[in-house]
Amino acid sequence: MEIDLNHVVSSELEKNGGGGNGGCLSSSNSSCSSNSSTSPASSSIYKELWYACAGPLTSLPKKGNVVVYFPQGHLEQSASHSPFPPMEVTSFDLHPQILCKVMGAQLLANKDNDEVYTKLALLPLLELEVINLKGKEHEELGLDEGGVTPNKTPHMFCKTLTASDTSTHGGFSVPRRAAEDCFPPLDYKQQRPSQELVARDLHGVEWKFRHIYRGQPRRHLLTTGWSIFVSQKNLVSGDAVLFLRYVGLFESLKDRRGESGELRLGIRRAVRPRNGLPDSILANQNYRNILSIVANAVSTKSSFHVSYSPRASHADFVVPYQKYITSITNQIPIGTRFKTKFDVDDSSERRCSGVVTGIRALDPYRWPNSKWRCLTVRWDEDGSSDHHEQVSPWEIDPSVSLPPLSIQSSPRLKKLRTPPNNPISGTNFPLNSCFL
Repeated sequence: MEIDLNHVVSSELEKNGGGGNGGCLSSSNSSCSSNSSTSPASSSIYKELWYACAGPLTSLPKKGNVVVYFPQGHLEQSASHSPFPPMEVTSFDLHPQILCKVMGAQLLANKDNDEVYTKLALLPLLELEVINLKGKEHEELGLDEGGVTPNKTPHMFCKTLTASDTSTHGGFSVPRRAAEDCFPPLDYKQQRPSQELVARDLHGVEWKFRHIYRGQPRRHLLTTGWSIFVSQKNLVSGDAVLFLRYVGLFESLKDRRGESGELRLGIRRAVRPRNGLPDSILANQNYRNILSIVANAVSTKSSFHVSYSPRASHADFVVPYQKYITSITNQIPIGTRFKTKFDVDDSSERRCSGVVTGIRALDPYRWPNSKWRCLTVRWDEDGSSDHHEQVSPWEIDPSVSLPPLSIQSSPRLKKLRTPPNNPISGTNFPLNSCFL
């Protein structure tokens, strides 16, 4: 299914008087059931569900925004999902930071494995256009640090599946508070309160479950229909399933079953080795050709497309202009303590802290003066395999109330020094490093 971020729900409400013409929201990437709708309410719900599946920290640029594109980061993401062995790819003399204007943004979902991803159309900006940015209002060019995020907070819960949840002989155990918030109310006067739930996934496919309140002690369970869902979606322990009931802007609307709000469900797959699932959409891209396409777009002053999967990579390689400028103009000396955010399925976010131990380019020969992962860090948590040893300035928050660390007094960090031939001597980089 494809949702275009250029579509404004409010304008459609005014045009259609609050209704829609019906139809299907799907593209060639997926299919949807015959009872799907393209009404503004339905479009908004699907957009909320996409963001819920992508994770709470996902923020995307919208059409007209000015962003900084990092070919080094794009190459890193694509190479990590390529079925081919890693190999050195020419940089085509591209600048490590390229300013672009967003010409289009789409929200997409892979029908085969429920992967959510976005496709951006980027137009490289000329040096003169970059200089003229200083005379423009931030709102005019979309230079705010944020991007497109959901406007309303839906009723939602997300749970990481246990072995019991994925067993073919069991059911899905739902926390009571989550069930009461997202599901229609049960009649607790009955001996065994139960009801049928109907929820649609990102592709518009309906899934029916039996919701029952039973056991000693009593608990909420999804029984009939759950094992079919687990089997067809190829879910395993460690994956996460979320249910979402969106009421927000359309709280007064009733669906055809007379319920307030519509129930949706989505999946956040755990990061794990290949498990028989269809490949990520990123694996279908030939990363060896990515930079040649970008180089051609720069030389011909034409737009190019990038695909990004927020669940596949923590680091964004398309960054809002103002966020980038703010991050590189603030001095970040060695020894700076910082915090950063990470997505966690069962909670809104997880904050991890660390210390900056060096400032150096990740690849100073092919990408000199690159700001991509130019900060060497040491995490406070030992054995954090999901953390990179080098991060980008816009990924961290140095304004936290953590005591500074003296690198010289730390025996573990004595050998961490900036190489003599390092072209980066600090993080206060000149703006013209962005020029094409």
